[in-house]
Amino acid sequence: MYRPTAKGYFSGCGGMEIGIMNAGVDVIQSLDLDPEAVACLNANRHYFGHSILKEDIKNKTVLEQEKTDIIIGTYPCTKYSTIADLHGTRTGDDLFLHFFRHIALERPEMYIVENVPGMKKFKVVMEAMTKLPDYYVNIFCPVDAALWLPQRRKRLILVGTKKRFCICEPSNSGFKPSLKDILEVNPDVEIPDYVFHRINGKYRDLPIIVDPENSSAIAPTCIAHYSKDLGTRLVKDKNSKFGVRPFSIREYARLQGFPDDFNFENKRSSYRLIGNAVPVQMGEWVGKEAMKYFN
Repeated sequence: MYRPTAKGYFSGCGGMEIGIMNAGVDVIQSLDLDPEAVACLNANRHYFGHSILKEDIKNKTVLEQEKTDIIIGTYPCTKYSTIADLHGTRTGDDLFLHFFRHIALERPEMYIVENVPGMKKFKVVMEAMTKLPDYYVNIFCPVDAALWLPQRRKRLILVGTKKRFCICEPSNSGFKPSLKDILEVNPDVEIPDYVFHRINGKYRDLPIIVDPENSSAIAPTCIAHYSKDLGTRLVKDKNSKFGVRPFSIREYARLQGFPDDFNFENKRSSYRLIGNAVPVQMGEWVGKEAMKYFN
């Protein structure tokens, strides 16, 4: 069986890469500008034995890199998210253009884009990603992580191929953990005072609280902002003060499909890395479809 090669841009902590590698794709390079994301990739060399680059895509020339069958782009969604705080942030406009530059110059056999559903509203972005000559494009939106995990997370997945190919819709197959399954027995979780203030109504919005004893309970979308406000998403826990608590870092990682031997530092910024990641199983679905295409 042929194992196609791939390189990832905006890799973050590697959720997409782990998923497609699980499917059989050979990832040869991951790239990200964020030093914490790159440090996380390097701390998990048992998953990432390939080249890891801490670089800005806008400074990276295309033809100096090894050509691969697949190029993957999970560029930041700040511009496209309805809940994003745009003030003083990088909007992603130039990032999609730089990713498009890499596709247009290298012209891989396949390219994969992951982003929030709101990207569809940006006509220039969608035109660039879907109208490149000699490519056939499949778009899936929304793809919900709840197919595989106890987390509601809707995303857009776009796949361009040089040959016409019908990619199968994702489906819920095999074992799907419940919310209760992902919880730790003795979680090491910080509970700042502001969490209790939010519970008591001192903020505009009350927390979203999920009950693991409800077999159909699904956690809300894991967001990067959780690193700054642990009070927005809480889980019921009879052993915790007020009967609720934030998710632990390991639980947050499990909600995104990361295996337990994947190392995340025990610090608040790990929530940001996890919240920005692509769910591993979502990446695995795309990877399996890629394997069908190349074989």
